[in-house]
Amino acid sequence: MNAPLPPAPAPVIPVQTGLTGAGSNLAKVIAAGHFPVCVEVSPPVGPNIEAIQREIKTLKGYGDAYNVTDNQSAMVHVSSLAVSIMLKQAGMEPVVQFTCRDRNRLGLQGDMLGAAVFGINTILCLSGDHPIWGDHPQCKAVYDIDSLNAIRMARMMRNNQVFENGKAIPRLAPDFFIGAVENPFAPPYDYRPYRLAKKIVAGAQFIQTQLIFNVDRFREFMKRVVDLGLHEKIAILAGVGPVRSSKAAEYMKNEVAGMDVPDWVLKRLEGLSKEDQQKAGIDICCEIANQVREIEGVRGLHIMAVSWPAAVPQVVQMLGLYPRPVV
Repeated sequence: MNAPLPPAPAPVIPVQTGLTGAGSNLAKVIAAGHFPVCVEVSPPVGPNIEAIQREIKTLKGYGDAYNVTDNQSAMVHVSSLAVSIMLKQAGMEPVVQFTCRDRNRLGLQGDMLGAAVFGINTILCLSGDHPIWGDHPQCKAVYDIDSLNAIRMARMMRNNQVFENGKAIPRLAPDFFIGAVENPFAPPYDYRPYRLAKKIVAGAQFIQTQLIFNVDRFREFMKRVVDLGLHEKIAILAGVGPVRSSKAAEYMKNEVAGMDVPDWVLKRLEGLSKEDQQKAGIDICCEIANQVREIEGVRGLHIMAVSWPAAVPQVVQMLGLYPRPVV
């Protein structure tokens, strides 16, 4: 029988220097030592301005920043940048997502500069779900670069005032506060903290995790993160969210890649009326949020109320996180 492999050495994480996205409200909240709240915003499928305005009215004031998804689940939605501009004009701080699935490095840099033109400097880089899982499975995925290199590219644009090809950005560099995502529930589990370390080296300053239902698994992930000292290098925002129905919980458990929904969640919702399922979903979210916010290394929350933005104000208030600090 082969002997077990020795543990990998702790990664060496360099201290990031240069501009740090000082204009970002999320960055200011984190720097001030507050417990930040980021809220996910899902653009509509059609050009429904009224729907976006309703979501703005519902969510405004309940987060420090609002993460606008980019063709979420590889399905066509109104662009993240367009909705982010609307949020910015409404006095809210958008976190504009950029997926590598739909753009090459030319398109990514152009859209990043476009965000900067509108004063949007809190960004989040991710690879994006493959089109095979979405509503256009026949389309060709781009993936010219991956999320690590998109993070590195944004850092180069900010710190070194150069594009990915080394050419100088004239006159003014974008002042990005750079975010990324991490999924503690995707195997191989032991690799996930080292993947996080790579994103820190690339230039990520905050991380938003996948939705947490399996708190024990997340606690194991965070223990390794803390053992490696990564929590001191980056702000980790734990992903939580209310489940609207048992049907939604079953869908996430069985159909959504990278989700870990334990059976106890489904049992809590089983046999309840529609209204009671919604109440139980919010209660479950708050119970999990209160557990994860006590875990060492968790700096804030990222609230994802999928197709249920009306639940966000209630969740934030029940957690005692309203009103949000002014910095």
